[in-house]
Amino acid sequence: MIRFFAKHPTAANLLMLGLLVLGLTSLTNIKRETFPEFDPPYIMAGVVYPGASPQEVEESICVRMEDAVDGLANIEETQCEAIEGSARLILKLNERADIGRMLIDVQTQINSINDFPQEIESPIVQELDWNEPVVDVAITADTTWPELKAYAEQLKRTLKLDYDVSLVDVAGFSDHQFRVELDTQAMRQLGLSVGDIADQIGRQNIKLPSGNVETPDKNFLIRFDERRTTPQELESIVVGSGPNGSIIRLRDIATITDRFELDEQKVLFDGHPSALLKVSKNKEDDALRIKDRVSQFVEDQQAIAPTGVKLELTNDLSSVLWDRLTMMVRNGWQGIVLVFATMWLFFSLRYSFWVAAGLPVAFLGGLFLMAQLGLSINIMSLVGLLMAIGIMMDDAIVIAESIAAHLDRGEDVDNAVIKGVKKVLPGVISSFLTTVCIFGSLLFLEGEMGAVLKAVPQVLILVLTLSLVEAFLILPNHLSHSLHKEKREKPPAKFKQKLLDSFENFRNTTLVNAVEKVVEYRYAFLGGVVALLLISVATIAGGLLKFQPFPELDGDIAEARIILPPGSSLAQTEAAVDRIVASAQKLDAQWSQEFENGTQLVQHITSQFNANADANESGPHIATVRLDLLGAESRNTVIDDFISAWRSDIGELADPISLVFKQPTMGPGGRAIEIRAKHDDLDALKAASIDIQQYLNEFDGIHGVLDDMRMGKEEVLVKLRPGAEVYGINGQLIANQLRAAFFGQTADEIQIGVENISIEVRLNKVEAGDLQQLANFPIIMPDGSQIPLATIATLDFQRNYVRIQRIDGLRTISVFGDTDNTKVNSTAVITQFQKDEAPKLIAKYPGLRFDFEGEAKDAAETGASMGKGFLLGLFGVFAILSYQFRSYLEPFVVMLAIPLAFIGVVWGHILLGHSLSMPSMMGFVSLAGIVVNDSILLVQYIRHHVDDGDSVHDSVVKASRERFRAVFLTSMTTAAGLLPLLTETSLQAQVIQPLVISIVFGIFASTLLVLFMIPAAYAVLADFGLVHKHEEI
Repeated sequence: MIRFFAKHPTAANLLMLGLLVLGLTSLTNIKRETFPEFDPPYIMAGVVYPGASPQEVEESICVRMEDAVDGLANIEETQCEAIEGSARLILKLNERADIGRMLIDVQTQINSINDFPQEIESPIVQELDWNEPVVDVAITADTTWPELKAYAEQLKRTLKLDYDVSLVDVAGFSDHQFRVELDTQAMRQLGLSVGDIADQIGRQNIKLPSGNVETPDKNFLIRFDERRTTPQELESIVVGSGPNGSIIRLRDIATITDRFELDEQKVLFDGHPSALLKVSKNKEDDALRIKDRVSQFVEDQQAIAPTGVKLELTNDLSSVLWDRLTMMVRNGWQGIVLVFATMWLFFSLRYSFWVAAGLPVAFLGGLFLMAQLGLSINIMSLVGLLMAIGIMMDDAIVIAESIAAHLDRGEDVDNAVIKGVKKVLPGVISSFLTTVCIFGSLLFLEGEMGAVLKAVPQVLILVLTLSLVEAFLILPNHLSHSLHKEKREKPPAKFKQKLLDSFENFRNTTLVNAVEKVVEYRYAFLGGVVALLLISVATIAGGLLKFQPFPELDGDIAEARIILPPGSSLAQTEAAVDRIVASAQKLDAQWSQEFENGTQLVQHITSQFNANADANESGPHIATVRLDLLGAESRNTVIDDFISAWRSDIGELADPISLVFKQPTMGPGGRAIEIRAKHDDLDALKAASIDIQQYLNEFDGIHGVLDDMRMGKEEVLVKLRPGAEVYGINGQLIANQLRAAFFGQTADEIQIGVENISIEVRLNKVEAGDLQQLANFPIIMPDGSQIPLATIATLDFQRNYVRIQRIDGLRTISVFGDTDNTKVNSTAVITQFQKDEAPKLIAKYPGLRFDFEGEAKDAAETGASMGKGFLLGLFGVFAILSYQFRSYLEPFVVMLAIPLAFIGVVWGHILLGHSLSMPSMMGFVSLAGIVVNDSILLVQYIRHHVDDGDSVHDSVVKASRERFRAVFLTSMTTAAGLLPLLTETSLQAQVIQPLVISIVFGIFASTLLVLFMIPAAYAVLADFGLVHKHEEI
């Protein structure tokens, strides 16, 4: 096969072109994203139970649903949330679960529950498929809210139909309604209730087909149409009449407004009322392609928009993705250039070109396979491609060196190429298998971080497999062609010749002398290296080098999330939001001048009321202020520094019970701190939560501490007085009249275009907003007489929790917190809490249990699976080497390179000021597959000399000299491919730099130490008589 491809004039080039064409055609099919998909599968079952309190929902719905799904397999966690009027059961599934089968099983189990309350609506079971936000379009116009909503709906339709953007929602509005607010005094005089008026409107506002009239000539359809579709038309509806012919129209006793149900459901964009078109994508869509379409839409629509209407992009989460991917590609090209330059220093230009030409072939072939397997282009897969550069060059260098050795013996070019390739075939296959053993073990990482990190080995194994094809079938042909032409090439440039002479001199004298010295003082040297390894481990144990689960991402969006006490008015929330916006504007002016050379740092400010990602509730007491900052690539400000300054400038506000400043996007692993407390008693849970929050707030560097269970707004509890039944009154009568008056009653629903508008009838809001009026509220009896509410019912005050959460069958409260990684480490905080605070709380609240979620748990899960996989990988490497070297001891000598690499990993992080993280550990484990290859090269040659009858001392010195160039080059090319990323100053590189630091510093450390450590180790083995010649089998 090798001979055929080397000698055939076109076969190798056709194979190469085939791989290139396949790769290029599949580029458009590959999804681009920041990280691979890391959310586990979820199933949700929802049940609506109108009017029930959270406690009633918990007892009647949650407990029964939990019991029903209890026996199903592949469920990792059961979570049930009870809020007023509904329950939501969420099942977190493990990777083995078949989502289609589980949906049917869950549906069957829940439908089999026969003791649900009669009043519930049918349960809905579905896969919880979170759509990812891409970008928002803010529409501002000087018009009324209803007109703005209508215009937004029109634009949404255009975006969906003409620009092929499927997931678009209009935000900033609640349900559209015509509100009929009745005058209390007039109602009393007429002796009518709110329900009576609502019924009257419903009966009058009617449109109904009423049959046919057939005449000899034609057929006619009879249609009765008294439907009124505007507030002005509704005003003329007759709601009452007197015996003298007088009539009362709706306008006489009510005001009618075209409005939206909730005053607090609104968005202000740069201080102006606005509508938001929220564009999102499903798991299969490419965010950047969608963003391009939306940008084109905004440009086109702005050109034809009415005067005073502005469309602007905001909350753009895809621009960060573009920044990250372009940064990776830019560094990739620089890496390839560096690798090529390194090769050119030691080989001819033509030779180097053909060796480097294998990169695009393997890359594009790899991209074709990625498209077929559903892998995406993301930060991690691009890191995998960059790591592959160096590893692929290793094979090419080994082949090139082998061919050069055969040429030096005077063989003709064709034979030298074929023999040279065949000679190293077993060694290259062996190093490929050891690399696959290590990276293959990382394919089974668990946890969210594991799902992200395993993209690296997935891509690496694909590309390395193709690089083998390229190295043995395509490269020999090109090298043969190149060597035939090389005879006519000019001699190398002077500086290059001088460099090569210096390199040879170093290899033949300095290196040999150094190895001689190390072998002479082998025990001292080995002791020194072990001491250095122990010191490196001690830096982690002693806290000099900190560990954080996952590096922070630097985005373009900062948020302030506000929660005021439930029951707070919209005016109070608006005052808090105004204070926060004013602070952001002040800092913007200041930082734009100081750090951004006058360019505006804060591009847009969006204030969204009745929206808070942390709150798990709704109402006028919550809001979010979002800042769009200059792009991370074009600004000098680190977003965390700005958020910290914003937090400090606001200081402590009196009103909010929670004010959290943060970036909205989260990487894998979840919240920095998430402590779950479980107990049967809600009051004990809340008390424990307050203690936990106080404990966490004592740490400098922990902020945004809050829990997810709060008391709701104060309730007025109405109960019948004893004996009230004597008046012919029952609870239903009072409840219905109160609900109609204060909650409202739907008289009718009308469809106008895409909008469904309800006609809501209720008491005048100003008159209803008075507790004295409530006490005097007239209850209208069946005979038309009226009785004040206070005479037949008592009015008391109480408060309940707005939400009860159950996890795995226990009532649970979660306490969240964010960390500043320069000051505090989330893993250390959790460990300290478990040791110091948890035992005290368990003693104080008997029956209390704790679970630890978020980053700490996910890092532990990923770390455990990585350790397990690493051990399996090491055993695979040991088995391959043991077979190759026919020894149990010599593989250990080869594998000495792995702990030596750890020295470089630790000191690289310390020197560059990075914390160790899961990507760092991934880098170290990856190193095992790379540095072992250098050791194999060296040990093979030591073995070769020992088998030829040389002494161990001479063998190790000769092997170090002979293999120095190959070992040096393989390490240099791997490091050169990643060097641009190491020196990258972009904020977007933070997430992958720990992985790159591990590899680059680890390779330098292990290369340096391998050249001396392995000869010293062999010399020690010889001291004990453990090195023997191989016998022929």
